Amino acid sequence: MPRSFRDPDSAPADGSSPRRGSRGERRTGRRGSRSAVVAASAAALVVPLLTAGSPATADQPDGRTFQQQFAAAADRYHVPEKVLLGVSYLQSRWNAHLGAPSVSGGYGPMHLTDARTALASSRPQGHTSTEDARGDSARPLRSAARPGRQQPAGKLPARLRTLARAAELTGLDAARLRSSTEANLRGGAALLADAQRRLGHPLSADPADWYEAVAAYPGGGRGEPSATAFADDVFDVLRTGESRTTDTGAAVTLRATPGLRSPQASDRARRPRNRVECPRSVDCEWYPAAYEKWTDDSGAEDYGNHDKARRPRSQKIDYIVVHDTEGTYETTLSLVTNPKYVSWNYTLRSSDGHVAQHVRAKDAAWHAGNWYVNSKSVGLEHEGFLTDPDAWYTEAMYRSSARLVKYLAKRYDIPLDRQHILGHDNVPGPTASSVRGMHTDPGPYWDWQHYFTLMGKPFTPKAGPRSGVVTIRPDYDGHKPLYTDCEGAGKPCPAHGSSAVRLHQAPDASSPLVEDIGLRPDGSPSTTGVNDTGARATTGQQYAVADRKGEWTAVWYLGQKAWFHNPADGRTAVPGRGTVLTPREGRTEIPVYGRAYPEADAYPEGVPVQALSPLPYKVTAGQRYVAGLRTSGEYLYAVTYDPDAENFQVVRGKQRYYQIQLGHRVAFVKAADVRVVR
Repeated sequence: MPRSFRDPDSAPADGSSPRRGSRGERRTGRRGSRSAVVAASAAALVVPLLTAGSPATADQPDGRTFQQQFAAAADRYHVPEKVLLGVSYLQSRWNAHLGAPSVSGGYGPMHLTDARTALASSRPQGHTSTEDARGDSARPLRSAARPGRQQPAGKLPARLRTLARAAELTGLDAARLRSSTEANLRGGAALLADAQRRLGHPLSADPADWYEAVAAYPGGGRGEPSATAFADDVFDVLRTGESRTTDTGAAVTLRATPGLRSPQASDRARRPRNRVECPRSVDCEWYPAAYEKWTDDSGAEDYGNHDKARRPRSQKIDYIVVHDTEGTYETTLSLVTNPKYVSWNYTLRSSDGHVAQHVRAKDAAWHAGNWYVNSKSVGLEHEGFLTDPDAWYTEAMYRSSARLVKYLAKRYDIPLDRQHILGHDNVPGPTASSVRGMHTDPGPYWDWQHYFTLMGKPFTPKAGPRSGVVTIRPDYDGHKPLYTDCEGAGKPCPAHGSSAVRLHQAPDASSPLVEDIGLRPDGSPSTTGVNDTGARATTGQQYAVADRKGEWTAVWYLGQKAWFHNPADGRTAVPGRGTVLTPREGRTEIPVYGRAYPEADAYPEGVPVQALSPLPYKVTAGQRYVAGLRTSGEYLYAVTYDPDAENFQVVRGKQRYYQIQLGHRVAFVKAADVRVVR
């Protein structure tokens, strides 16, 4: 086993003099030889020790820019600067996140993980709900309550404690590695160099020689790397290059290397896929959800935690639903294997974008709180916490998720738009009584524009400035509306980029927020609470324009005019194009529904009729709403456990429906009740 690579400022284990670094991009001779350079003095490398949790800025010792800090860290540990930049981009997009940890306890631009410290200082509150994950009133309630953040018992996996290893390699204090970008970059470079040595490879100046070390990085560089999708993403970034201004205002550029080779890229096609339904470009494993009978304390039998079907032959898959886990990756896997709990199709890990598939796409998972949506969707859980916005998602997870969604969309003919790619917070309550209990993840901090850009479908203007349809699209990084209730009732959340715009009753920021009578039957206005979806429109969602006045635009929303600030020098929406629906002539108002079920006479004997239960909202004459899919009423009847057969029925009716963007959540209207306006 090669010895660990220690910080050059620390005394080597054998007592010899510290080695001096060379420029990471400089060509090397034989292994171990490097051109000598003038080392910076130890005093110049010392930065003020910041306490954990204080803002992590691109501190500049000796006047160094953030870009120069990358070069210095790479030089110190004989890592190619481009490799260090590429790995950091996939972990954090070079952001410092104000010193806050990621959802998997990673700190700083190199995402050095210290999960115990992160969990100890995290907000315990998650999104709360009484949602029935199955969302089927024909069956008993199946709660999807999550245990929230808990201190993990026993020894953490290496991927959740890379900061400790970085401290050991560099001799730097853990608090400094968490809070100083200069120290954090040194820690990341040391981990890469340590991984390269453990793998038995030279500290080459050629980025192509670092593929395996990059693949091992999210796990702390311990053992042989089994995953290569992370390294493939890093090498893609190295080939194309990147340039951006970080959250601290620092400009960083990674110059493109178009001809860079990936030594193991050809091995991917030969890697066994082990039943998984995933693109080759992500690391994916089969981790099956529970499907078995169980008996409660009263002796009543039930089963879990999903239903067998035969999609898309039995029913078309129309939706992909984005969730956050409200728990750690390990906790989430333990839940999905519990037959008394609920299920979803995939879980994505934050540190490296690794994917675990639990339920085959042909079967119906219990995840969205609406049985109609469950029966026609695939659910993706992302490691994360809605009410802890600074517990950020990594670029690796965004990219892995985007590739998975593109793969599923192509395979099942699902349009890549916000009418079909829903957040859990966009799924309607199936009945009026269920509206208040629906989940609110992934919340206002999920970056929908970046997500769809990674899929090759960014939200762009589609019409002229006076279009009757708008697509919500604030600038995520610069758009920071105030949210409350992250740490307690009424307490403000930290300022953070957001995908959502706030909706008022008048073109004035001081006017009350619009009402959501489903959430508040007493007619009181919505609030700024992070879980309050009553007055919120999110990136990619399309609405019909109701009015314009100065810097304000009004849209039709939950049966009322809803105003949002949309100034010319900072647009929060762009002109859109789409099919618009309005009540048919002669109808003063029409009902809306949370599910598109068949008419009563469509149900065969033995299948209980499901009521066409209207929601508490009304669409009145003259109002317009953007249409999504058009579909016939369907109901999946699957209430029997049978591991050896597909024991289900699909009831189809003649009643036709349109999906509409009613409010923050979608809804359905009968096609016979509306007129199409193109």
